[in-house]
Amino acid sequence: MKTINIHEAKTHLSRIIERVARGESVIIGKAGKPVAVLSPYVALGQARKPGSMQGKIRIADDFDAADAVIADLFEGAAGSR
Repeated sequence: MKTINIHEAKTHLSRIIERVARGESVIIGKAGKPVAVLSPYVALGQARKPGSMQGKIRIADDFDAADAVIADLFEGAAGSR
């Protein structure tokens, strides 16, 4: 990854953008320290739409019912303190 200073970035921005478009990342530095990175743009996937799975997933009627064995384990663990 190539490092350039701000002056060079301003002077040669079009060339730098071409390099980035070809897949290269470029670090821009100020006073010898990196401050920014120009990287190729990566398109994100489509945003999910709320409710798009409605009617496609079924949750059992007793989903929230406490399992007796698990409840006993918790009660036993709490009682041993």
